Amino acid sequence: MQRPAVLGFLLACAASLCSSTVITKDGRPIGWDQTVETLTDLPSKDGTVTPNPWHFPDRMSLYRVLIAATDPFMASMGSNTTDSPVWGLPVMLAWEYVSGRLMDPTGTTTCGQESDKSCISPQSWWACESYHTSVLPFLSAAQQGVFGADVQVKMQKPASGEDYCTTYADCATRFPDAMTKWDTFYKDLRATSESDQPDNVKKDTILGLYWTARMSATSACSASQSKYSSEEVALFTAWIDGAEYYAACHHHTNLATAVNLTSPMPSRVLRTGDVAPNIEGLTPEENHTVSILNWMKGINTLFFGAPVRLWKSAMCSVSTREQGRNMMNELVLSPTFPKATFTSMVTELLATC
Repeated sequence: MQRPAVLGFLLACAASLCSSTVITKDGRPIGWDQTVETLTDLPSKDGTVTPNPWHFPDRMSLYRVLIAATDPFMASMGSNTTDSPVWGLPVMLAWEYVSGRLMDPTGTTTCGQESDKSCISPQSWWACESYHTSVLPFLSAAQQGVFGADVQVKMQKPASGEDYCTTYADCATRFPDAMTKWDTFYKDLRATSESDQPDNVKKDTILGLYWTARMSATSACSASQSKYSSEEVALFTAWIDGAEYYAACHHHTNLATAVNLTSPMPSRVLRTGDVAPNIEGLTPEENHTVSILNWMKGINTLFFGAPVRLWKSAMCSVSTREQGRNMMNELVLSPTFPKATFTSMVTELLATC
């Protein structure tokens, strides 16, 4: 996301209270009540854990098990059980689910439709991206002993036969950079949490490790973009660019913050001819989100990426990143927080670097 653009987006959300897509139930991401709580509750065969990541409850369960296993090292995040930054991932999956973005975009199967709602389509771009931020970190966690010693995991393949990696060795061979960064996250998580550093430094370090792993993009899903309208492609490319802002300030994507950021995203897949702010069937908040994301992408392109580079430059220390996180939260939560104030604060932060 580009500086002014992202900020405008978040400010607009705050001003409108971002009251759009319902992505939670009883305070947890949609689908949480269908998940299992422990690793031993997942499917298994011959001593190997065999989740089906193409079944929505199983993929959501990967997050629940992972959050539970890493929570003992997240004390610096806060006192709530929902303060882990990993909560941002199941919240995004819940939005993809309720907005129809996990269904087959070609329409040649019923996967993801109401008659087969728990099915996640391997044809979906969003589902493919989610695969690499659910399966890869889960396999890495198992490899690094997060779930205990000698835990063997092999993911089930999609019934339609698409070629997704299913084991740690397979994924590490195909995506060595991503798997190395997730390995580093888990290796350093325990050491950081047990160090004598102040909690704010621990928090910043852990969030930095998390975002480094989270942003380890792969190109494996690119081919799926051709199955969508140019409007939907523009939405998810702008969304990906926007994550650069959050990564730079080591944003704390706990449950509450993740829900605030995700709720105003469009509640259905965009079609050809969907032009914000007048997209039929979307709320004013959702229309505004699409408008701002598109504008944001355009501004960053126009200025050759300068806005995000300035923001990254300003996020140069534990202190400035902490202020950056607070500024982003202010934009989301405070309807009266002025954009001009944000700009001046970024300038002040840059002066300290």
